[in-house]
Amino acid sequence: MPEHTAHRARRDYSLTGPEAARAAEKGLVSARWYQSPVPRKRMKELMQRRDGPALVDTVIWFAALFATGFGGYWFWGSWACVPFFLAYGVLYGTASNPRWHETGHGTAFKTRWMNDALYQVASFMCIFEPHVWRWSHARHHTDTIVVGRDPEIVEPRPPSFLMMFLSLFNLPLAWKTFSGVARHAIGRMSAQERDFIPESEWPKVFRAARIWVGLYALIIGSALYLHSWLPLMLVGLPSIYGAWLGYLFGLTQHVGLAEDVLDHRSNCRTIYMNRVLRFIYMNMNYHLEHHMYPMVPYHALAQLHEEIRRDCPPPYANLWAAYKEILPTVWKQRSDPTYFVQRPIRRQPESAPASLHAEVSAG
Repeated sequence: MPEHTAHRARRDYSLTGPEAARAAEKGLVSARWYQSPVPRKRMKELMQRRDGPALVDTVIWFAALFATGFGGYWFWGSWACVPFFLAYGVLYGTASNPRWHETGHGTAFKTRWMNDALYQVASFMCIFEPHVWRWSHARHHTDTIVVGRDPEIVEPRPPSFLMMFLSLFNLPLAWKTFSGVARHAIGRMSAQERDFIPESEWPKVFRAARIWVGLYALIIGSALYLHSWLPLMLVGLPSIYGAWLGYLFGLTQHVGLAEDVLDHRSNCRTIYMNRVLRFIYMNMNYHLEHHMYPMVPYHALAQLHEEIRRDCPPPYANLWAAYKEILPTVWKQRSDPTYFVQRPIRRQPESAPASLHAEVSAG
């Protein structure tokens, strides 16, 4: 095979192909990940869960959703509604994603039912089937960016610019999700889902899908009855037109970094952001810290960053600094999928207990 053709050959990123077996042969499955040292007493402090921060953030989030949504409704039919729906879309389609994420870990609130309730709401808003993605994300943390194991690799190599453009509008995810909802509503699981979702959880997957079908039928029926797009602009379509910022956030987490390594310092980015973006993103800009110690709540990640930053690669100053690295890397990977950014590691990793890392909450 000519060299340029070999470079463009896409690796098998499915969970049922030969790469899954290769990952196991290389010792990348259920392996011990490196963790930067943190004194045990300090780690216990950082892992303390509290209801207060998430309650305040949730109240502000819902108040902002109501204000912008009401503005869009009030000015519906005129151009004045556009800025309201732009803001509403980001609050709905982007800000719901990190809230799904943190409540899925069970760390946003101390009270379990609060995590569970917001998890279901946020899952619907960012169109992540709640039970499917709970187990998918657990696998993502166990085997982060391990090809053939991680079901949440955002951009397989070589990347497709068409798919990246469509992802700005959440269209690939929407197709995947609603295909899954249709399949689950009639009681069927895909081969890949069977790999990471325990069979005991399948009835929950089927029940949630049927509830979603009913909710979307209600929203679409309201739009048809009213002869108006307004119901869909408030529920459903924001998951499409408001997801662009979430996708830009998501690309910064791992894209362009190392695959098949057991050190999050090589496959995760931490990026400094302003307070508004950190609120929307729920501090997931501290992504290296989150992956290394996933049971530390989002409101303590900045403190964790201070504890381990001397043992980690330097953080990026802002989103633009990250994209100045990501964009040329993705471009180069189109012709050379083996290319990736090697982050500076300040010392050689040592074996470290994986107990805290592996303890990904199932909620």
